[in-house]
Amino acid sequence: QVQLVESGGGSVQSGGSLRLSCAASGYIGSSYSMAWFRQAPGKEREGVAAINSYGSTMYADSVKGRITISQDNDKNMLYLQMNSLRPADTAMYYCAAAEPWTWWIRLLSDHYNYWGQGTQVTVSS
Repeated sequence: QVQLVESGGGSVQSGGSLRLSCAASGYIGSSYSMAWFRQAPGKEREGVAAINSYGSTMYADSVKGRITISQDNDKNMLYLQMNSLRPADTAMYYCAAAEPWTWWIRLLSDHYNYWGQGTQVTVSS
């Protein structure tokens, strides 16, 4: 079983930055994939960025150049550095992990089996 706990959300003005963190515990395997998703009120959950144990990354077109996903394997941490934030980035952000040994990355919800409780990001204009 994998547990994920997000932190780092908050309220910022347009153009500001935030860094989200996700602490992972339990067994995710040495070959894995993890991701950040977000969901705004009244909208479907969408993939923001994904990374695997080999360092491959994938980003949604809407965040490319502004958001960076990274990991610290020694600390079992996943990060999302968000710069040049826009009001459209306002959402609940979730950390997700696939089953162990699922190393290929996707930005689709059904690829991931474990989810955190979410952290709110609010960007004001």
